[in-house]
Amino acid sequence: MPLAAAFLSMGHPVLAQTPSDTKGHPIPAPVAGTTKSSPAATPSPPSSAEKPDLAFGAFQRGYYITAFGLATQRAAEKDDPKSMTLIGELYANGLGVPEDDKKAAEWYKLAAARGDANAMFALAMLRMEGRAGPRDRVESAKWLAAAAKLGHPIAAYDLALLYMEGELFPQDFGRAAQLLGVAAQAGNPQAQYALGTLYKQGRGVAKNLREAVRLFALASVADQTDAEVEYAIALFNGEDIARNQPLAASLFRKAALKGNPIAQDRLALILANGLGVKADPLEAAKWHLISKAAGETDLVLDDFVNKLDAKTRAAAEQAAKPWIAVIDRSIAEKTRAISSSAQPK
Repeated sequence: MPLAAAFLSMGHPVLAQTPSDTKGHPIPAPVAGTTKSSPAATPSPPSSAEKPDLAFGAFQRGYYITAFGLATQRAAEKDDPKSMTLIGELYANGLGVPEDDKKAAEWYKLAAARGDANAMFALAMLRMEGRAGPRDRVESAKWLAAAAKLGHPIAAYDLALLYMEGELFPQDFGRAAQLLGVAAQAGNPQAQYALGTLYKQGRGVAKNLREAVRLFALASVADQTDAEVEYAIALFNGEDIARNQPLAASLFRKAALKGNPIAQDRLALILANGLGVKADPLEAAKWHLISKAAGETDLVLDDFVNKLDAKTRAAAEQAAKPWIAVIDRSIAEKTRAISSSAQPK
């Protein structure tokens, strides 16, 4: 089979790298999250129509003690929920004050009771991470739902993943699509990509490849790697968008450099056959070897590399060696982590 035909006929299992739900359907991996250094994300700045928020300005500039003093005064005098959320953030991260999850949760709850969506999202993350109390996914989901109802985009995205997962809630891709729409409209690239996959597959929404490609394009602008790969495939094949193979090659290269094995495989095919770019057998072989080390299987490219002259093949192997070393280390670390977690305590 010619390389070009092989490229066009190959399915694109980009979601195969992600976890599966209870019915074996791929689910985008959660990304919103929130590490201990940022349980609530950054508090929202005041709108341009409001008076300048001096406490928030101090927070943004790293003057945390000043921010704490100003926010405390404003919370006391004006019963201001945004100031309460800011105080919670300072306590949660130990910024200007000793880290104290209990006090953080108390301030977040005061703000949440006054309708602050950021505080609700922060409480969801505290419960999810087991801070200021035991880990409680059910309680976390309740706070996510409250924040999402008020239009909090990351809460909407995280809640959508729970509906797709189908453990805390009955699996509902239609509801997930609605929530992803809220987050995607707010510019969240992970939500744009996830919603694009639902439109591509017709799950929870009517199948609409044009809308899927539009969402992949939006997410790719924000450097969402899987979206770059999906958008590149659409551009290469001219699927519900004008064909643009040079741009597709550029996007594949961008994703390949970020370690995406599917992009590396597609880039190898393009370079091997000169599709949209000048043919480069050495680079094609290099990217194939790298993607193969990461688990991609491509018999057409195996045959291509085997037919190269010894000098070109050796140069490709040398060029791929640093990448393969990183992949091997990563696989070894994951294997050790899995083995360690399986050991009886």
